[in-house]
Amino acid sequence: MDTSESSTGPQTESAEEAKPAARHGWRRFAMDTRPLRIVPYRRLWTSTIVTAVGSQLTAVAVPKQVYDITGSSAWVGAASMAGLLPLIVFALWGGAVADTMDRRKLLLITNTGIAVTSVLFWLQAVTGLDSVAALMVLLAMQQAFWGLNAPARNASIARLVPADQLPAANALGSTVMQTGQVVGPLLAGVLIPVIGLPELYLLDALALCVTVWAVYRLPALPPLAGATARRAGVREIAEGFRYIAGHKVLLLSFLADIVAMVLGMPRALFPQLAAETYSSYGEGFALGLLFAAIPIGAVLGGLFSGTFSRVRRHGWMVIGAVVAWGAAIAGFGLSGSLWLAVVFLALAGVADMVSMVFRGAILLSAATDEMRGRMQGVFTVVVAGGPRLADVLHGTAGSVLGPRTAVAGGGFLVVAVMLTLAFAIPALRRYRV
Repeated sequence: MDTSESSTGPQTESAEEAKPAARHGWRRFAMDTRPLRIVPYRRLWTSTIVTAVGSQLTAVAVPKQVYDITGSSAWVGAASMAGLLPLIVFALWGGAVADTMDRRKLLLITNTGIAVTSVLFWLQAVTGLDSVAALMVLLAMQQAFWGLNAPARNASIARLVPADQLPAANALGSTVMQTGQVVGPLLAGVLIPVIGLPELYLLDALALCVTVWAVYRLPALPPLAGATARRAGVREIAEGFRYIAGHKVLLLSFLADIVAMVLGMPRALFPQLAAETYSSYGEGFALGLLFAAIPIGAVLGGLFSGTFSRVRRHGWMVIGAVVAWGAAIAGFGLSGSLWLAVVFLALAGVADMVSMVFRGAILLSAATDEMRGRMQGVFTVVVAGGPRLADVLHGTAGSVLGPRTAVAGGGFLVVAVMLTLAFAIPALRRYRV
């Protein structure tokens, strides 16, 4: 560990470099990379690159192996749900833990745990165990470690970069994660016929060793001086929820994501739309495009996020992004052409990137450091749980109303509910950094 790096603030090469350089023409729209000049943040971001791609290898390998063993999509769905409860429980607890101990130490422990789990995935595959129960247990373990890891990772960003660079740092991190969702599955699809399924798990485990090393090189991130000593139990978790209820801007930032994801995430209907509405383009081709469109749009939004650092009205950006998401999803639902549908989904991805960046910035800037871990724990649960609830809601609505009506109706509901919340409770639209 570098002893020259302080745990209380970001380290840059010089004070001048931290100032935003004047950029002209198209360059002012390009991604703001100033946070990468800060050595600790650069290490954390680099580890995220490895994790983003490596985790997707396992995300593809697990359902593929379950299907190979059972020949049943129902078992694939059951295996996916096996990881949800551990993720929720340990994300909430992990947020409380992240507020009580050195976040670097917690990251080291949890990243090591995730790496060990990937090795166990490899062992069960290479030995031919062929046990769905073992896969579900390992998936639950992996998601538990991830739930402990994510709040500490996200809460650490505010200790590593200046407040005015939080949107840029969030854009960098979100762009990498979205890129991993595109590149990882494509890479897995190419590698499975070449090296085999077990080796995907091993590649993820080896990649996580790089992540552990990058985290080891971070400065210490203990609770700030003056923070009271506390446990990480049910009372502390409940205190986090009371803190959210008492700060309307935080509450609305969570509600904005819930509204967008639960009412407006139509991925459960992609297979039906590919088979019925866009079958003339080729069902498999259409399905691949539908699933890839939102992440591709999010990546493009991140690459052209240079203006984010100059925005001060973060609340209005969240409101506008969620409304734009809803409008784009409604447009997707009304599209009879596959290419027009992909354009609308990509626009939704851009809006989702903007929403992620500014909701993340609000959570890091509007909460005190002693509460940031718990805020990120709730954030992890919302991000993980919202789309799963949307799958149930849209799947049911699609079977009753038809997929296009369900998608378009969900998009219009997002717009209506978000605007109602924004004008009924002014805290979010009044919030500025």
